[in-house]
Amino acid sequence: MRSLDYSKIDRVYLKPGFTDMRKGIDGLCLIIEQSMQLDPFENSLFLFCGRKTSSIKGILWEEDGFLLLAKRLDEGKFQWPKNNDEVLLLSEQQLRWLLEGLGIEQKCSIRKSRATKIM
Repeated sequence: MRSLDYSKIDRVYLKPGFTDMRKGIDGLCLIIEQSMQLDPFENSLFLFCGRKTSSIKGILWEEDGFLLLAKRLDEGKFQWPKNNDEVLLLSEQQLRWLLEGLGIEQKCSIRKSRATKIM
């Protein structure tokens, strides 16, 4: 089994709110088309979360079919946005935070400084 190379994915979309996690590929593709108004065949990862927020599912189109991904935490919960108003486009950093159990919006971070010469 090979690991998923996130650098080859153009975009990562997150569907806020809760999704029925009993849905399979066809059901999730319908949500992508009808609710999210996106094309499930584009080179994007689409993420969904159940009500318990301890598991997520992802859908990714590969050249020969769909890949259904799932992650369930043994302890803890994903910090999943509950606002169901709009689909979120995640950065690579936000995806890492999410998969590590952190929120996709961090309250503060260390500012990058400019390199300066030391005398």
